[in-house]
This record gives sequence, structure tokens and C-alpha cells, in this order.
Amino acid sequence: MSKEDVGITVSKKDDFSEWYTQVVLKAKLADYAPVKGLIVLRPDGNSIWESLKTTFDRKFAKNGIRNGFLPVLIPESLLGKEQKHFAGFNPEVFWVTHSGTNEVGDRLALRPTSETLAYTLYSKWIQSWRDLPLKINFWNTALRAEIKATKPFLRTSEFLWQEGHTVHITQEEAEKEVMKILDIYKNTVEEELAIPVTTGKKSEKEKFVGAVYTTTMESIMPDGKALQMGTSHFLGQNFSKPFEVKFADKDNVEHFAWQTSWGVSWRLIGAMIMAHGDDQGLVLPPKVAPTQVVIVPIYRNDEGKDKVLPKVKEIQEELESKDIRVQVDEREGLSPGYKFNDWEMKGVPIRIEIGPKDIEKQSIVVAKRYNREKINLQFNEIEKIVSILDEIQKNMLENARVQSKENTKDISDYGEFKSQIEEGGFFNAPWCGKLECEEKIKEETGADIRVIPFGSENTDLKCMYCGEQSKSIPIFARGY
Repeated sequence: MSKEDVGITVSKKDDFSEWYTQVVLKAKLADYAPVKGLIVLRPDGNSIWESLKTTFDRKFAKNGIRNGFLPVLIPESLLGKEQKHFAGFNPEVFWVTHSGTNEVGDRLALRPTSETLAYTLYSKWIQSWRDLPLKINFWNTALRAEIKATKPFLRTSEFLWQEGHTVHITQEEAEKEVMKILDIYKNTVEEELAIPVTTGKKSEKEKFVGAVYTTTMESIMPDGKALQMGTSHFLGQNFSKPFEVKFADKDNVEHFAWQTSWGVSWRLIGAMIMAHGDDQGLVLPPKVAPTQVVIVPIYRNDEGKDKVLPKVKEIQEELESKDIRVQVDEREGLSPGYKFNDWEMKGVPIRIEIGPKDIEKQSIVVAKRYNREKINLQFNEIEKIVSILDEIQKNMLENARVQSKENTKDISDYGEFKSQIEEGGFFNAPWCGKLECEEKIKEETGADIRVIPFGSENTDLKCMYCGEQSKSIPIFARGY
């Protein structure tokens, strides 16, 4: 038996970081690549990403967004056109300097993000108001160096993501697009991954470099650390001016366009692992599970096998006819107990157990992964598996909401905040809006402003740090 096959050896509660890494590797979602900072997606990990991709593409298409493709190499001279933006990414850029033994001349950056490349092209593609709005999404990899310690899905030098870039005639239209995308992100993460999120704006200090403002969705993980789940940026004309993204209006008067950009990455998979996993391994929400139901036939001899397998095949076909993703575990030489543990490690939402005695009773045993509950279903009740999967999806979100609520506190006293931040969590705390206070809080506690929730402005409270009138009640937390 290989080391990979051994179960989780640490508790989620006792060593969250090691537990997480073991789940990723032993549930066979990903593995480390030979190059530091990089990981390899295995088929189950890729399947979850493809499931999210399909959902996002469907929702983007309804909003008039189409997919395109951008190359990974960007000339240094192009990046330099937007100095402020480029300076923000400069420490993280990988550079290509040679082709074989020949120098390439103008250094080529491996894409840290695609604004500069996309907008150079947009300036060619857009001539008049008839070309707008332009809404394109790109499924890309991005590469950013300076990874001190690789954490699969959460912190890697190369990651999968989508980045959308839209261009609009008016500011109002662009700002509406920012919010539409944020809503798509929120709904998808909550409905597909069963993870509750809080949406709002980033502070000026934490916003995307080059944006007028950044909207974000944040979630609190079971270890008390915050995770940024996705961002949607209003770029104003900050990029259209240096990149000359202009259009002629109906009177043939030229204007700079208004722009947005937005993205989520495979960090969402990391969030799903942390939010739902347990000491037995992965726990998958049914909607994204590569295998939703696994059937484990149980028999000791050929007679039992001949009795059980025809019924297993029948059940498999019935479930597949209802668009349920099913696997049958017929691996030889492995005990039922080993198979149960293996599928629990992989997080399959439902396991069906069926042996000769079950055939006699005309029933199956249904084991739910998320709460380890077992129930019996008669053969004529197999279709109930559909509603059970729906129930599991719903309950996983509700459980995550409870967990998130328990990890969220209202606080206004700075001394109390300093002591409680050690335990982790989301802290709703009043803030005056001044950069000095934000920086001091970060310096003294390691916590930053994760999100200023919509509707948290205009408070009567006093800033927890300086005691002046607060402008809002952001969520402070330490984050990934």
C-alpha cells in the first residue's frame, strides 16, 4: 500500500494546514509539480474546475459575454504603458529573456494579469459606439512569482482563473456590469459550492491596482482565516486613456470608454475543501462532485456476485437516466471497508451498498457523506436519490452559514479586538475611513480590511482605533 493510500493522519481541528494538504493529495485532486510553486491538476480536481467553468459560461452568455483567448507572453514595453498598474505586479513577474541561446530583446512577461494586453487589442477593435459594449471573458493561466510556500489551489505561482474585460459607452453602464458580475459570482459560489460569502467593496488600500474601486466577495474559513473568493473592478477610464480605448459617438465625437475587469480562480476549490472537509477527507457538494453516487457491490463468492451485479447494473442505469454521475466499484481484492473509506476520502456525496441480503429484502443502504447518516431505500424508491442529493446540497450550505455566523463577531473595543483576533474570525468593527488607522491595525494585529459590506456605511459608532466618527463597519480579519 502506498503512502498516498493511507488515510488522513491529522485532525482538521489540531493541524488545519497539514490536514488541508493531506486532503488535496490523498483525495487525488492535485499533486505537486517538479517546479517549485506549481501544482498538477488530477482528473477529479479538473472535473470540479470544469463544472464551475460550465456554470459561469452559461451565466456569462446570458449577460452577453463571450469567451476569447489571449497569449501568455506580454512585451515589457506594453506593461510599462500603465505604470501604476505595472508597478503593483512588478515583484511577481516571471520574465522570458531568451529564445534558445538568443536574447529576445524587449523582455517578455509571463502574464500576471491581462489588462495591458487586452486593452492594447481593444484599442484596435473599437472604433465607434456600434462596437460597444464589448464583453469578453478569457479562461487563462496567470503566473506570479514570490511564493514562499506552495499551498495547492490557494497559493501557487501559476493558477487557473477566468478574467473578464468589458468596455462601455457610459460610466453608469460599466458600474452596473461590475455589480452584475459580483452577483453571478456570489450566486454561483453559494449555489454550486455551498459556501456563504459577504459582498462589498475593498478599501482604497486593498483595491486592485489601477481600479477606481474594487468590489469583492469574502468568506471565512473554519480555521478563522478569511479568503478572498473573487473580485469585480470598476476601472473607470484609468486604462482607456493610456491605452487609447476610444469610440466615436453618434455625432462622430470621440470619447474614452469606461471599463471593468473581474475574475475568480481555482482558489474556489481550496475554499470548498476547507469549508466542508472533515477528518475522513473531502466532502463534495453534489452539484460539483465528479462522481455523485458510488455503488459498492458486496459479495463473497461467484454465487453472490451473480446475484448482486445484475441489480447493480440496473440501479446504475436508472440513476444515469436521471443525469446522476455514477460509478460502480468492482475492484477485485479490496474489502468493502477499504472501498468505503476510499470513497469517503474522495468526498463522494452518496454511497450505495448492496449485497445478497439486500437483494432478498429488495432494498439498498444509502450512506450520505456529509453527515455520515445511513438510510434504507426500497428498490422502487431509487428515484428518491435525486431529492436526497438536492437535500444534501441545501444542508451543506445551511451548515456552512451556521459555521460562518459562529465565526463572525461585532466588536468596537480595540483592546478586545487585539486579543480576540488571535482566535481568528470575521470582526465587524467601526472604522473612520483613514488610511493611517487601517495601516496601524494591520501593523499591530496582522488583520486587514477584507470587505466593506454594502449597507454598512453611515454608522453612528466611533472608530475602534482612533475614536473618531466612523464612516463604515468593515470586516477585519487575518487572511490567506
